[in-house]
Amino acid sequence: MTAALVGVLVVLALVLFIYVASGVRIVHPYQRGVKERLGRYMATLDPGLRLIVPFVDKIRLVDMREQVVDVPPQEVITSDNVIVSVDAVIYYEPTDPQRLVYNIANFILAVTKLAQTNLRNVIGDMQLDEALTSRDKINTDLRQILDDATDKWGVRVVRVEIQRIDPPPDVMHAMHEQMKAERTRRAVVTEADGARTAAITRAEGDKQAAVLKAEGDKEQQVLHAEGQAQAMERVAAAERFRQLTVAEGEAAAITSVFQAIHAGQPNAELLTLKYLETLRVMADGQATKIVVPTELAGLAGSLTAVTELLGNAGSSGGSNGQPPKAG
Repeated sequence: MTAALVGVLVVLALVLFIYVASGVRIVHPYQRGVKERLGRYMATLDPGLRLIVPFVDKIRLVDMREQVVDVPPQEVITSDNVIVSVDAVIYYEPTDPQRLVYNIANFILAVTKLAQTNLRNVIGDMQLDEALTSRDKINTDLRQILDDATDKWGVRVVRVEIQRIDPPPDVMHAMHEQMKAERTRRAVVTEADGARTAAITRAEGDKQAAVLKAEGDKEQQVLHAEGQAQAMERVAAAERFRQLTVAEGEAAAITSVFQAIHAGQPNAELLTLKYLETLRVMADGQATKIVVPTELAGLAGSLTAVTELLGNAGSSGGSNGQPPKAG
């Protein structure tokens, strides 16, 4: 009897331990607990140690961390009737555990189908080139649509990323050919620009060289002309000086002759000079014959005397600048 009682007590203790242990729940920091009592929502539990009534209360744990959903690739027809394969990824995080548990049965399937449908709508309104170059716009539009649709499920869509947009092989080949042609065109344009720049640089260099050469020739001609002008000025100055010297000598001789005439004392030199002047007048006339005196010896002597007279007059006039006085 005693052994049976001990066994019953042990069983009761074991059952009580299991019952108490089943009423202890731990909610982790990244989780929230939705508490239900007999199938009715009671409260949302924060992280920590929570006690419930076993077999009466139930806790559904909800992961509040950011989650990712991979949208399977699907074919989409663009506005220019090109079929492309689109692959996307959705990032979301729960905001209300109660609505996430009670408002949607299978959130992953629901958001995947919603994303596929809206991908067809967004990309279907674009042409192929726009779809390939407007991924940011597609991501923003699709995230806004999904965020509005999933708000009643207690979920916030953080971002949507388009992983790939794959056109058909023939379209890809055409795009490669177009890109190749564009790169060839850019290469030709770049080469032409280089040749044009080189030609302009050479032309400017030739122009500067021609200008410098012309300036050098001009300076050379100016210097040559200045040299000739200076030489002509020096020659003219020397000629003026010679003429001035001769004129001064002649003036002195004439002054001497006039002084002799006014003094009333004509001599042989004066008579010879007058004789020569008379011969010059006779030679300038219309006569076809000129009679020359036969006294050539006396005439030669008189010419020698006149020459000495003019020489003495020139030397005396050049020394003191005054005509000689008649004797």
